[in-house]
Amino acid sequence: MIDLLVGDRAIDPRVRTAAEAALPYLAQTDNARAQVKFRVLQAFLDEGIAESDLAGSTGYGYDDAARERYESVLARFFRAEKALARLSIVSGTHAIVASLDALVPSGATLLCANGAPYDTLRFALADAPYSLVARGVQYVEVPRTDEGTTDIDALAEGVRRLRPAAVFLQRSRGYASRKPLRIDDIATLAKVVRANGDAVIVVDNCYGELVEEREPLEAGADLVIGSLIKNIGGGIAPTGGYIAGRAALIERIATRIYAPGIGGALGPTLGLGRHFLQGLFYAPLVVGETLRGLHFAAALFAELGFAVDPLPGAPRTDIVQAIRLGTPQALVAFARGLQTALPINARFAPEPGNVPGYVDPVIMSEGSFVAGATIDLSCDAPLRPPYDVYLQGGIVAEHAALGALLAADAVVREEERKAF
Repeated sequence: MIDLLVGDRAIDPRVRTAAEAALPYLAQTDNARAQVKFRVLQAFLDEGIAESDLAGSTGYGYDDAARERYESVLARFFRAEKALARLSIVSGTHAIVASLDALVPSGATLLCANGAPYDTLRFALADAPYSLVARGVQYVEVPRTDEGTTDIDALAEGVRRLRPAAVFLQRSRGYASRKPLRIDDIATLAKVVRANGDAVIVVDNCYGELVEEREPLEAGADLVIGSLIKNIGGGIAPTGGYIAGRAALIERIATRIYAPGIGGALGPTLGLGRHFLQGLFYAPLVVGETLRGLHFAAALFAELGFAVDPLPGAPRTDIVQAIRLGTPQALVAFARGLQTALPINARFAPEPGNVPGYVDPVIMSEGSFVAGATIDLSCDAPLRPPYDVYLQGGIVAEHAALGALLAADAVVREEERKAF
């Protein structure tokens, strides 16, 4: 099997031995996959989409059937009253900032329940020119515990004392040493917020969709927000973001994104509705492949002696695998090794560089058919201690395994080079 993956590439014997030990994880499946597939299928069947609904529109996009059908299917899938999913929402960060800007007026408080959000979002909320803080929003973070989990007591006290307009939860680990929130965790936090105040509970769902059998709205959240070029797009959606949840909140956010009196009534799909719907239909299969590949990567690097989170075979709630490499040189080696396995730009050699919204230089590997689509195999690594790399995505499990093998080989060879 390893020979099938690597072909005629020479792989360090240590890596080959570790990969052989990790192979059983590549074959693993979990019972949740069937439930998620049926959930998506049922949403399509209940919606009753016809081929004539896929054509889309241009211009203002009045009565765009593809948009309306896609948003309705998403609402069914998420168990939401309403969904807003648009080409004009270009990223998860865009969708989150626009939503929070609509929900938290000047002078009110935004409370981040599980520590600082990922770097670019925190910058947009608190530090950038024209941020929410700059226009008068009070921004407060509940520090995480030493173990990287949510401090329940501090959250309850913060909600009681500050009476925030919105409480923000980040489901995924992002690119930080933190524990991602499983759906049961979100349910616990939602109960704490409800018991101590009346804030709107907003969940950043990026990297988490379709990983577990339930979604955050079923655990007590008011809104879920994410990107259409991550899990939910199935590697096919070309751009976009979504917001789903309570109808009154969605209309309030649509008014902020577009204009009062217009709300969500506009928005052409430009003939791309078929891509969004097909991507959603394939998404459970793609996410399942991603999880298989990440289990293998975790097992491979654990066999090589690196700390990994989650552990191989452990339950997951997102499509991100953290691997502690320990040095900036190892981060660069990993990114370059992974890049050689990617279908686009395989001959490129990533270099660390400054990225808007990040304090530290970042090195990335990316070779997706949709630029930046992290459901495709990729990695991100801020160059800061403890020098963790975050491996994500992988539409085909065997491709993710090959990428992990070549990244591991590059890291091991870098270690050997330093030893001399």
